[in-house]
Amino acid sequence: MAAHDPTIPRLRIQLGPAIAIGPGKAQLLEAIATTGSISAAARDMGMSYRRAWMLVDTMNQCFREPLVTTATGGKRGGGARITPFGEEVLERYRRMQRIASEAVAEEMEAFTALFADSPPPNG
Repeated sequence: MAAHDPTIPRLRIQLGPAIAIGPGKAQLLEAIATTGSISAAARDMGMSYRRAWMLVDTMNQCFREPLVTTATGGKRGGGARITPFGEEVLERYRRMQRIASEAVAEEMEAFTALFADSPPPNG
């Protein structure tokens, strides 16, 4: 997974204590759409299957319809897919992210000049 560019704000949509969707969950949805599998998406992102499954479960619980559906294994194997509702949520999230980034671009440029040359690792 690529390092985050500190000059680009990260949009998170919180529902109560849960983050309904944010950058990592959006990336996971895109990876599931590409691979057709939660486990393959998790591998591509360098996370455990359990972590990916928990993120999918949280997203599915936060919205009125599931964003991801799964099929159990068998002759043709299992898999996962993004639902049409999940595609809409992802599209709207990406649009909000672009709008937010454009809205604060000038301030982020000025704000970035305030950052230390060597920020501490992981927070």
